[in-house]
Order: sequence, then structure tokens, then C-alpha cells
Amino acid sequence: QVQLVESGGGLVQAGGSLRLSCAASGRTFSSYPMGWFRQAPGKEREFVAGITRNGGNTYYADSLKGRFTISRDNAKNTLYLQMNSLKPEDTAVYRCAASRLSWATLVFQYDYWGQGTQVTVSS
Repeated sequence: QVQLVESGGGLVQAGGSLRLSCAASGRTFSSYPMGWFRQAPGKEREFVAGITRNGGNTYYADSLKGRFTISRDNAKNTLYLQMNSLKPEDTAVYRCAASRLSWATLVFQYDYWGQGTQVTVSS
């Protein structure tokens, strides 16, 4: 019903910035709450940020609040994650996801996932 493709990952120095994008197709993009998750080798998948269907409300992992910003442009069917002041511990595969619920903040609440984009932060 929805397909998601991430882009924008890469290698950056600590303190640098990246902007990830998630292009969506299929069922109307604005019908889905969206989120970003990340997973580092040997670690559990971790919630990064979520956003409501119209972009009016957002929620962030406490450790990331102030450094990361989630946004969406429904006219462009695109979700974004602006990452600033990056740290080596931010290194992970980042995935975007969509939920069939009206709001979702947990991994198991998301139904559709992108393939992921690698973010590597060097020190």
C-alpha cells in the first residue's frame, strides 16, 4: 500500500550534519503517521522521531531532542530527518516507516519500512 525509499546517508565528521529523505509512493502519503528508526550493529532497533499525518505534532527520543528534527512535505510525498551535531554513537542504518494507526511511537506499531540508509560519523 505504501513504498518508502530513504536517501541522504553518508560519512560525516563528528559535529557535522546530514539531512535524510524518505520518498513515499502508493496510498496517500498524508494518511500515515511517519517515523524514523535506527539500528547499529549488535543493537536493537531504536526509535528516533515520529510525526503526525499533517506534521502538526512531533515526538523525539529524549537523547536526540534538540539535535534532530523530523518534518514532512505531503505535497512532495517526502519525509525528512535533519541531523545536526552528529556524534559517533549516531552511526547506524536509518530507516523510515509508516503506520496504519492514527499515531505511533513504537517499533511494533509501524507497518511499512524503507530499506535503510547508512549514516557513519567519524571522530
